[in-house]
Amino acid sequence: MKRTAKVTRKTLETNISVEINIDGSGKSDLNSGIGFLDHMMEQISRHGLFDLTVKAEGDLHIDAHHTVEDIGITLGQAFFKAMGDKLGIRRYGHAYVPLDEALSRVVLDISGRPGLEFNTEFTRARVGDFDVDLFHEFFQGFTNHANVTLHIDNLKGENSHHQAETIFKAFGRALRIAVEHDEKIKGETPSTKGSL
Repeated sequence: MKRTAKVTRKTLETNISVEINIDGSGKSDLNSGIGFLDHMMEQISRHGLFDLTVKAEGDLHIDAHHTVEDIGITLGQAFFKAMGDKLGIRRYGHAYVPLDEALSRVVLDISGRPGLEFNTEFTRARVGDFDVDLFHEFFQGFTNHANVTLHIDNLKGENSHHQAETIFKAFGRALRIAVEHDEKIKGETPSTKGSL
């Protein structure tokens, strides 16, 4: 089965469309209206080898909060839908990614149980005009709707851009590992419970 999905979410604050191909090649078409967020989502696509399209219109005249959070939600919904029955996947993934002085670790479980541990102290509050606090909202939205357990730890960093980029690259790589099919458990659910 193809592991693809398209999800649209429309509220009074945002109108978002996300398409994902889990078994893609890392191509992306991103237009959130927020340049730095697009740059970060490109890391998910490239390092996760997902094909990802995100189109968003939001109330950016207020601020970026609703748009960033709702993109995380919609991406989580699309990921959950694309994953289907999850039979035969590795389930767990982890990655360490450096960028110059920065180093981040992401560990995740496609568990069916949403949970986020986000341990990052950015050295600056903003990268350009982007409020880095919103990355927590992005990952919280994704986690809640993808039904994954996600641990994000920035271990080192002096430059907030580098800190963020290592997080998103590690997230993409950890997802890539977790969604891979494990030849040793062909077609089986990777859980003693029998379901995820």
